[in-house]
Amino acid sequence: MKKAELKEFLEAKVLQYNTPDFIAEDPISIPHSYAKKEDIEISGFLVSVFAWGQRKVILKNGFRLMELMDNDPHEFVVSHSKSDLKSVQKFVHRTFNGEDCTFFLQRLQQIYLKEGGLENVFASAYKGNMQEGLSLFKSKFFDGSHPHRTEKHLPDPMKGASAKRINMYLRWMVRKDNAGVDFGIWKKIKPAALYCPLDVHSGNVARKLTLLKRTQNDWEAVEELNAVLKSFDPKDPVKYDFALFGLGVNQEL
Repeated sequence: MKKAELKEFLEAKVLQYNTPDFIAEDPISIPHSYAKKEDIEISGFLVSVFAWGQRKVILKNGFRLMELMDNDPHEFVVSHSKSDLKSVQKFVHRTFNGEDCTFFLQRLQQIYLKEGGLENVFASAYKGNMQEGLSLFKSKFFDGSHPHRTEKHLPDPMKGASAKRINMYLRWMVRKDNAGVDFGIWKKIKPAALYCPLDVHSGNVARKLTLLKRTQNDWEAVEELNAVLKSFDPKDPVKYDFALFGLGVNQEL
């Protein structure tokens, strides 16, 4: 396809998949259970951190974690004591276990009580370069004593990570349109700054559509894909995530 035809095709697929029907079977359904900004961003962050594997299992374990937090994630984060954390110490999703979960909740407590919340910490790390910003966010998050094993649950694009899940989370928080899927509750980062989440499936679709030549799914590939998507829509390049994801999960190509 020529570039104009490819853009038209992708725009049509965005319209097809960026609808409320998308929510129910996607991890974004968990933050959609809440109305308060802090509940949305906390639940979304925690779920995005371990959102890999089968979507049904991600959803099951995501909702289970919310139950362990009394379905009141912000209140649990800011008010929990050490004894309250016993409920999450047996939580497991793939390699994300109770030790990891306990640290994340303790760190989030500090972030919300002392650092102005997740949006503020992200915004202070992002200084115009998303690769550096995500790397600095990780450094900020793990500042201080923490289990070494837990570091693997946040990516470092400066070391080549594609940062798929954190880019997905930023899409949820920053993007806003009339479709009602993404929340758009963060205002300190613009949609134009976002990068498309890249994994095996979206990468394969992008290569079939000649959007991506690089064979590795690393940050270099994310940059390559982003450059093409920004040429289609410089203000909202990450909207095409709906097209790539939908084409992949439904095996349309």
